[in-house]
Amino acid sequence: METPLPGSLQDTDELALPADKTLLLVDDDKPFVTRLARAMEARGFEVRTAESVEEGVIQVRKSAPGYAVVDLRLADGNGLDVIEALHHARSDARVVVLTGYGNIATAVTAVKLGAIDYLAKPADADAVYGALVGDKDNRAALPDNPMSADRVRWEHIQRVYELCGRNVSETARRLNMHRRTLQRILAKRAPK
Repeated sequence: METPLPGSLQDTDELALPADKTLLLVDDDKPFVTRLARAMEARGFEVRTAESVEEGVIQVRKSAPGYAVVDLRLADGNGLDVIEALHHARSDARVVVLTGYGNIATAVTAVKLGAIDYLAKPADADAVYGALVGDKDNRAALPDNPMSADRVRWEHIQRVYELCGRNVSETARRLNMHRRTLQRILAKRAPK
């Protein structure tokens, strides 16, 4: 068996992982963050936490971590701002978006900003770890039941809304829908 030459691309996933094991957890659910932090420390990560967008951005500016798990909906804004700050500070950082209010549009936006995966809450530590390090065996399984027609409609509206820069009037115009009707749809939670 041949010995691989130094610098050869034997396993590109392995080479893409950041050398340091620093992890930033950004979530306003204190009990969840505490449990996840302990679980990630047990897996070898050096964990820091933040409970808001502002704290997350400060942590990134102080010392950009190699890994991050970021909730989208935080009390003071959108977790996408933390992802964007981290991507500008450190392009090799591996970010996983974790949220209970997921939709396809925000998942696409998160990936464009540098996220590598998108998990829905509740997610266990094994699924988060698998997403962070690219371990395909630990990835979350696909759901058994597909989206309903109402959910597909809602996802489409969310996607157009994101593409329009979250401008309600422009989104309503492009969807040929009354602005107030669109506002009511956007204010509701996603259908199942």
